[in-house]
This record gives sequence, structure tokens and C-alpha cells, in this order.
Amino acid sequence: MQATELSHPTHQQAGLQVIKRDGRLVPFDATKIAVALGKAFLAVEGEGARGSERVHDLVEAMTVAISAAIARRQVARIAIEDIQDLAELALMRGGHHKIARAYVLWREARAAGRAAEAAPAPQRWMHDAAGARVPLDVAALRARVEAACDGLADVSAEAVTDRVLNTLYDGVTAAELDEALILGARSLIETDPGYSFVAARLLADRIRGEAMAAVLGRAEETDLAVYFPAFVAHGIRAGLLDPALAAFDLPRLAAALRPERDRRFQYLGLQTLHDRYFLHEDGVRFELPQAFFMRVAMGLALREKFRDGRAIEFYELLSSFDFMASTPTLFNSGTPRPQLSSCFLTTIPDDLDAIFSGIRDNALLAKYSGGIGNDWTPVRGLGAHIRGTNGESQGIVPFLKVANDTAIAVNQGGKRKGAVCAYLETWHIDVEEFLDLRKNTGDDRRRTHDMNTANWVPDLFMERVEADGPWTLSSPDEVPELHELTGSAFRAAYEAAEARAAAGGLRVHRRTRAVDLWRRMLSMLFETGHPWITFKDPCNIRSPQGHVGTVHSSNLCTEITLNTSTDEVAVCNLGSVNLAAHVTPDGLDRAKLARTVATAMRMLDNVIDVNLYTIPQAERSNLRHRPVGLGLMGFQDALQTLCIPYSSEAAVAFADESMEAISFHAITASCDLADERGAYASFAGSLWSRGVLPCDSLELLAEARGGAVFDTSARLDWTGLRERVKRGMRNSNCLAIAPTATISNICGVSQSIEPAFQNLYVKSNMSGEFTQVNAALVADLKVRGLWDEVMISDLKYHDGALGPIARVPEDLKALYATAFEIAPDWLVRAAARRQKWIDQAQSLNLYMAEPSGRKLDALYRLAWKSGLKTTYYLRAKAATRVEKSTLSGADNTLNAVMVSGVCSLDDPTCEACQ
Repeated sequence: MQATELSHPTHQQAGLQVIKRDGRLVPFDATKIAVALGKAFLAVEGEGARGSERVHDLVEAMTVAISAAIARRQVARIAIEDIQDLAELALMRGGHHKIARAYVLWREARAAGRAAEAAPAPQRWMHDAAGARVPLDVAALRARVEAACDGLADVSAEAVTDRVLNTLYDGVTAAELDEALILGARSLIETDPGYSFVAARLLADRIRGEAMAAVLGRAEETDLAVYFPAFVAHGIRAGLLDPALAAFDLPRLAAALRPERDRRFQYLGLQTLHDRYFLHEDGVRFELPQAFFMRVAMGLALREKFRDGRAIEFYELLSSFDFMASTPTLFNSGTPRPQLSSCFLTTIPDDLDAIFSGIRDNALLAKYSGGIGNDWTPVRGLGAHIRGTNGESQGIVPFLKVANDTAIAVNQGGKRKGAVCAYLETWHIDVEEFLDLRKNTGDDRRRTHDMNTANWVPDLFMERVEADGPWTLSSPDEVPELHELTGSAFRAAYEAAEARAAAGGLRVHRRTRAVDLWRRMLSMLFETGHPWITFKDPCNIRSPQGHVGTVHSSNLCTEITLNTSTDEVAVCNLGSVNLAAHVTPDGLDRAKLARTVATAMRMLDNVIDVNLYTIPQAERSNLRHRPVGLGLMGFQDALQTLCIPYSSEAAVAFADESMEAISFHAITASCDLADERGAYASFAGSLWSRGVLPCDSLELLAEARGGAVFDTSARLDWTGLRERVKRGMRNSNCLAIAPTATISNICGVSQSIEPAFQNLYVKSNMSGEFTQVNAALVADLKVRGLWDEVMISDLKYHDGALGPIARVPEDLKALYATAFEIAPDWLVRAAARRQKWIDQAQSLNLYMAEPSGRKLDALYRLAWKSGLKTTYYLRAKAATRVEKSTLSGADNTLNAVMVSGVCSLDDPTCEACQ
């Protein structure tokens, strides 16, 4: 190619350096990009391109775009090959395919020429950990990568090493070399999910050196028997571990550690633990992965009689990924401030002092990672009379604004943002303003852009919607009885209040069509993602604890349904069974599941006794009722192991079967704990004490709804268990399915009961961006000879969906259908079959590829009629912005998706995403 005489932009980036192929560093100069692009045009278009204004403008625009792409990376150095990849990508995106082909051929020719002329590679130098300049030991580098690849199929140590060597510069530091190894493996994850394990193992090596140096003063140490007792002592001295941990038999616990289990981590899981969970002092992590799991186990075993043995038992369950405790438990177990509970539910009274006391309680509960649900229904509405000042109330919105800002201010030590959800019953006079809280238009003083919101909907409202009847809104200071009543009692009181309003007996009220309000609820749900739709009556009619109070709301993620009052703040303690680890191609491993659930329930019950309670109302409630919420994750992984498509009757049946088994064993375990430790204090009078199990309470809901029909089939023998339950339960509630987003990442399985969002995508969270590939899909495509670069590019182009890819067989398209390819009715049907076995609720996201008012109406009416207690986010594929890259492109943003009116799956303000 001949040099071009085109004028070029001089778009520079101060401080950015380019790593040449020999490792030298030179300043970045965008002019050289323009020269290379100009040569490519000259090579194809000949002398006509010289002096062409069209070519000049094209080259200048592409050079600016490439420079901007480099700037977005926010790096200090970039390899020359990465810049050339971006230039190739820019030509392709601009439609200049002949020019791009010439550019590729030129690069290949230059590479061949360099290979033919290859002389011995010049010696590269690095700075070791002590800062000394030493030769780069390429053989040792290759050995590290080969060790990380050991035992993994279809990964190449040579490919990783080559990528690393191409990015190193002369004088690289030891820390930068470690990072380069990890990033080299990470960059190949899209080609094969096995590289996720390679990256994780290289990261584990770095973590081990960091922790050993911090605790023992020598990074090369590998013996956990030496490290672990010193780790405990170090953590206690730093004030980060409970001194009570020193009383354990530390040599025995150290001997029980399983360092080989580090190799089970995928990169996203281990990086998340390192960034947000491992203990650190002045930013230096001194906690190793297996020490982390043992620390959590020790914290949960503190009150056990045989605590060393129990700690090992708990450690085995956690480190195997068969069960995982919730994020607050993982954060705080074994520390001096063991706030281990996940969820808190409060009722805000109608009193100024109490309102601000409730907001203060939110801050205290959020401080140590609790997620909060507030029941705001008792607070009087806009225009209601205030006796003390003889004035009019401004309603709930100004107070919600304060609660919103409090949640943002309390950021849980930088680990995740505070998060709260406000609940309001549908008859409240402020409900229409409540619907608008998340809008981006209007008076910002009456908007809460960071707070989640949810409608608390009585059955009577849904019946009025069905009948196209009227609906009367009123203020709770005039009709306080409505807040506490459910079912037929609520119906009678509401109709009496309507009559009072019609007769002029209520000062503040408004009458509307129920259908009009319902449509507005659905419209706001689609437009802003809020408020969610949750159902008051099934939550109460089926509550085991109806004898001691009312369920006034759910929690931050809509899976907890516990009583609240002015003197009781409900608390729930969560953990999730990894269903994927309890399934083989032949079905559920019931014996293993029974063992896992028994130990998990013991761990959750222990949380209640070792927990730090930041407000007395929470302690009083939790010790009195002892609720826990055992859930599950990896549901879609389990389906794929069984070769069952989500959109099938078989999937609905498996949802029923698996949840029945978990429920049976959880209730059995609670009975066993009651035999050992005694029943919970408020057991007498509960549904349990009457022998009414969750599957039996479905009949109570059917009766309340005038003979509605629900599936009540069962596979297991519940008769004997009913008799045991009547003698005593340790826990008022046992089951709830939480979102599990972060703990499922740790375990490397699909989130909760969710269908896969995409089969190939980039996940963004507080730890960075991570390429995610469905490993089971890749394995099946390999068997059929379909996994290649073309398939990777097709998956990127089609947003991780197989449906549009013609060469993929129909059975694989069905099995690996993504969330927006699955009709949402299937999600509701599967959830309804689970719900009969659950004494609380489930975080149920609903997906709709082509939403409309009619479809939303039908979907949410189906959820109500199916007996669901709650729903969670609506994820509507209404408007997406997708950026795609080539396989070799250096800008590896595969599918950056912005979805209108939904949670994005990676929202740092959302507990579900953390």
C-alpha cells in the first residue's frame, strides 16, 4: 500500500500508551489510525481515493469513532492488535466490506512476513513484587496458564498465553502480569465457557498470594493448615471477626477445608466474592474462598452444642454449592456485627413522630444489608383533616420522598445501595399519585426515582374489575378497619364504607371505575416498571399466622409475606437450595435433597438466635415467630439437565414435583428442630397447630373465592407429616423463593426460577462486566458440530436467542428458549403449581416480548385467578438498544440491553440483582 496524502485528524488522548509487538510503549497517535485506513482505501479504490473529500470524511469519522471507543475503556495502555481490531470493526460496521477485506489481508500478510523474518524474541523485562527489574519468565507464565487449564476440555493454554504476551509491555509489574493473565482467559469466554474456569483459577492464584502475604507475610505459602488459624487471629485483631471464633478447634476446622473446591468457581462468582464479600483491611483482601465459607459456617454454629462438627457440616454444604445462604448472612456471619437477616417488613403508623421513626428504622435496618418493605396504607391521604393543626394532610407522597432519599443515603458500607419498597392498598385515596411515583415527568418533588413500589390488591378490587364495577377511594384515618381486614370481613367493611361515602359520611373519598384504575395500574407498570402487583387476600387467607395478625405487605422482592404491626417488624432469614445440584438426567436425587434441606433449615433457624437486631421490634418479632424462607435456584439448569423445555406441561409438572419435595423436607426439618429445641412461641392457634399445611390452605382460598378450582394433586404421603406438624413446628414459616441473583452467580447456576435472559450476553454489576455463555447449550451444540465462530456471531446478532438461527434444530431451540421466547402464561402456570407448597411467596418476574394492554390485562388476571400471592418485575421487550461486536473485536460489549419499564437484571439499586 502506498502512503496517502489525505489530511488527518489529530485526535489524541493524553497519557494513553500503545504496546508495540516487541513490548515497547509509544504514545497513542490517532493520526496513525487514519493513515492505515487511508492506505486501505487507496489499495482498493486506487488513485481516485487520493484527495477524495468523501474518503477524507469517512476516514476522519472512523478515526474519531475508534478513538472514542478506546477512550471508553478508560485504560492507560492498549495493544496495537486491539487498535487494529477496532479499525477492522469500524470498516465492517460502515459497510466498507471490500476495504475491510483488503485491510484483513494486509494484516495477515504483515503477520506472515514477521513470522518469516522471525528472529529470537527480544528479552522482555518486568518488575517483580519487590520492584526489582528482572527478566520476564515466559516459561513460568506458560506453566501458570497450563495449570489453570488442567482438566478442562476444549480450552487452550497456548491461546491464553499468546493473548497475554501480545498485551504485555516492557517493564510490566507483577500485579499487572497477574491481571493480564486473568483478562487473557476472560477475553476467550465467549469462544468456550471453559475459559470462565480458567480465569477463575488464575484469579484464585492472585487471591491466594494477596491473602497469604497479608496474614503470614509470604505470598508463596499454600498450606491452609498454617494459614487458617492465623487468618482467624488476624481478623480478630483487626476487629473484623468475632473473638468467639477463636474458641473453635481451629486445627480441626483447617483440616476440613477443601481447597480443591476453589476450582469449581466460575470467573463471575469468584470475582464477585473477591470484590464484595471477602474480608479486607485497608483494601487488602486477607480471606481465602474456603476460609470465607468456613467463617460463615462458624458464625452460624456459634450457639450449637457441638459447634465444631456443625461448623464443618455447614461448611460442606456451602462450599459444595448445594445450598447458599443469602447475601447479608455471607457478608456478616462470624463478624462482630452479625446482621444476617435478609428482609424486614414494617408498618408505618399515621403519626408524624411514628412516620419519621419508621424512616429512621429503615436506615438502621438497611445499614447492614437488609432489604425493606414498608406498609404505608395507614398514613392518611391528601386532603385528610389533621386535628392537631386543624389543617389538611399532604398525603403520603412527601414522606415517601424522604424514605426514598434515606435509602440512597444508607449505602450499606459501599457494598450495595440501600433498597426499600413501599406498599399501598388499592382503596387508599393517594393510590393514583402512588402510581406516578416512578415517572420521569412531572413535579420531581413528588417522584421517588430510586424506591420500589407495589400495589397491595384485595380480591374485591379484582372482582370489581371483572364485573366492570365501581371502586371507591378513601383515606385510612376515616376507615382504619380496612387495613386490618381480609376476605369476607374486608368485603363487608368496604361495602359499609362505600355506603357511608355515598351518604356523605366520609370527608375524603372519590369514586371511579375499577377497570379504569386497573388499566392505569398496568399502564404505569409497563411504563415505569412499578408499582408491582401483589395480592392481599391470598397472602392472608393462606398465612399460617393469621391468628396473631395481618400481612400488610410483602418485602423488597415480593417473596416474604409476614405479619406486621406497630410493635412488630417482621424479619425473614433466607437461603436457597441449588436445585441443579440435586438433579441428574434420571430426575431428582431425593435422598441428597433431603439431607441438604435438613442442614439448610438448621442453618436458617440458627440465624435467628445469633442475629444482631438493630431495632427491638425486629428482635421481638423474630424470636416470637422464628420465620425462615428456604428457596431454590438453578431451576432452568435443572430443566435443561432433564431435557425439558420451559414452555411445556413437563416443566409445569417438574415445578410441582421439585417444590413439593423441598416443602416436604423443609417442614419435616422444622418438626425435627421443634422436637430438639421446642416449638416457636406463637405456634398455638396457627394453621400448623390445626394440621393445615400450605397445600391444604389452598382449599381455604378456593372457599373464600366462591369455589374457585386449584390444582391440589400431590405425589408424597403428607398424612403422617400432618400429625407431626400438629405437635409443633420450630418456624412459623419455612418457604419463600427469593431472586438469588448474586448467590446464583457465586454458584454458577441460573437465577432462582428464572428462564435464561440470553444464552450469550455481557452481564454488568457492581464488580464490572462479565461475558456469560450458557455452558449446557455450548455442550449440546458441540455434540452436533454446530459450535463455531459463525454460531457465536449469530448468537450475538440475535441477542443470545436461538430461534432465528436456521441451522439450529428445533428441539434445541425449545430447550434453550430465552425469557422473551417463552409465553409468560407458562411462567404463571409453573409458579401456581409451586405456590401450593409454599407458606410465603415467590419472586416471580414476568417477561413479555411484544406487550400490549390486552396482553398485560390477561396475564395479571391469570396470575390472580391462579392463586398467586405476588408478582415481581415486568420485563417487557418494548425498546432495546443493542451494541454488537465481532468475535475478534476488541470492544467486547456483546449485548448492552436497556429495557423500557423494567429492572434490567443488573440494577445495582435492586436487591434482586445483588
